[in-house]
Amino acid sequence: MRWEGNRQSDNVEDRRGEGGGMGGGGGFGFGGRSIGIGTIVIALIGGWIFGINPLTIIGMLSGGGGAPAVQQQQGPAKAPPASDKGASFVSTVLASTEDAWNQVFRENNAQYRAPRLVLFRGYTPTACGTGQSAMGPFYCPGDQKVYLDMDFFDTLERQLGAPGEFARAYVVAHEVGHHVQNLMGLTDKVDAMRGRVSQSQQNALSVRLELQADCFAGIWANKSNQAKNWLENGDIESAMNAAAKIGDDALQKKSQGYVVPDSFTHGSSAQRQRWFMQGYKTGSIQACDTFNAQSL
Repeated sequence: MRWEGNRQSDNVEDRRGEGGGMGGGGGFGFGGRSIGIGTIVIALIGGWIFGINPLTIIGMLSGGGGAPAVQQQQGPAKAPPASDKGASFVSTVLASTEDAWNQVFRENNAQYRAPRLVLFRGYTPTACGTGQSAMGPFYCPGDQKVYLDMDFFDTLERQLGAPGEFARAYVVAHEVGHHVQNLMGLTDKVDAMRGRVSQSQQNALSVRLELQADCFAGIWANKSNQAKNWLENGDIESAMNAAAKIGDDALQKKSQGYVVPDSFTHGSSAQRQRWFMQGYKTGSIQACDTFNAQSL
């Protein structure tokens, strides 16, 4: 991926010198309910892999109404140092998502509002609750920010077997895809169904939300490559490998030896690959309508 020398986004906030360590007893509480380690593990698996906010998952599993709001940090946001190559990489990818989605929204007679990307270590306050490194990357609709501890990229490569810069770019683009869904009102519609449908139905809605974010990541790949011609041989294969490694079926087989489709929250490996490629091949937001698709 030939990313160096391209524009970097100004919408990057560096909190990496401000966090570190657990505080306040190291527990979660939602609506007066304490959250057990089993719930946290499920949430981390669901949110760890490019998914919806793990804090939302915890709220769903605990029977609460989602994560509580917390007071946001005050003072001006600090930009990452220019000498930080990893930060320069994600800043460049974020800039490319801004360009791509500005184009798509203009083509659909709408205006795009870009999210901020927050780099942190340890933990950090968000409008969705306290974000922790162990949760992996996530998007918070409450403050329209993507949160990322870049140590996750090492996990992606070493523990999940998904190396490559384009696999890392896919992480960022997927989370920005959730921001696009939020701007379109889709996130609120899915959240509104919580408590009104069964758990398996809620899981099915979550799968469609996640697969659409994968499709939106494919649109970004299409548009950014048209503009920059920066993809190299093996980049798309890198994304396909990442999708294969983090499909619900692959994760369940690895962790428990069998698959429970009704418990899927992100989609199978094949589904994640299919929808990313749908977005990449078409570059069309209309082609990413997972909610009305008869077959995923």
